Amino acid sequence: MKKLVLTGAAGRLGSYLRGPLSRMCEEFVSTDIAEAPADLAPNETYVKADLADLDAMVTLLEGADMVVHFGAIGDEAPFEALLGPNFIGAYNIWEAAHRNNLRRVVYASSIHAVGMHKKTDFIGTDAPHRPDTFYGLAKCFAEDLASLYWDKRGLESVCMRILSCAQVSNPRAVGTWLSYDDLIQLVQRAIDTPVTGFSVVYGVSDNDRAPVDNSKAHHLGYRPKDNAEQFAEMIFAENGPVDPQAPANTHHGGPFAAVELGNSGMAHLNLNSDDLGKT
Repeated sequence: MKKLVLTGAAGRLGSYLRGPLSRMCEEFVSTDIAEAPADLAPNETYVKADLADLDAMVTLLEGADMVVHFGAIGDEAPFEALLGPNFIGAYNIWEAAHRNNLRRVVYASSIHAVGMHKKTDFIGTDAPHRPDTFYGLAKCFAEDLASLYWDKRGLESVCMRILSCAQVSNPRAVGTWLSYDDLIQLVQRAIDTPVTGFSVVYGVSDNDRAPVDNSKAHHLGYRPKDNAEQFAEMIFAENGPVDPQAPANTHHGGPFAAVELGNSGMAHLNLNSDDLGKT
């Protein structure tokens, strides 16, 4: 691949992806609203840019083959705060990709696009949207953009509904964990699969207790290697019994399914300090 662009490159997950993605292309461009990281790869150029600026996105994607879109506010927030980076920013990425004739958008969607489904329903990638927050609503909007731009303009997209890409620190994560190694593999397969059209895949490791069905995404070649069951006994012992009627325990969105709209869901996830940050 000649040129690959990564948005959200200064975020927690973007930081894990920069190295592996830089090795998949001749020219690697990373971008965020933060200052440039100190450890740029030899073929990496960093551009400080705002997702809400369409002209900036059009310029950023000029000459690119694909864009990996991880840039966003990574938590529930008031709609007005999410409007620029999460809603308008998504439109700007797809529109800029179309104007520059990119082949594909690889998008960091989220389980929160379907977070109000019950965990016991074992939903597949074709489950209808049922967002749990404004944050989840933005993911639905972007997935629908991806579908629309494929149907009307022939721009491929892979929407990765990430569950819990952080260390296993709570009972929910025993099922929802996506290891960092599996995250990298997932993004790589979303890039190097020859034909994807409009595809949805769950970002989850090979957990014994995974609550979603990824079988309709096998064409992407994603085969996770890690399993959170190794942490189950310790995590369950540390946390004790959970309330079987609390929405945070019964719905795919976890705490995001229980918080009031506009209030942080991340604050209730009991994440370790190195797992906090923008995703």
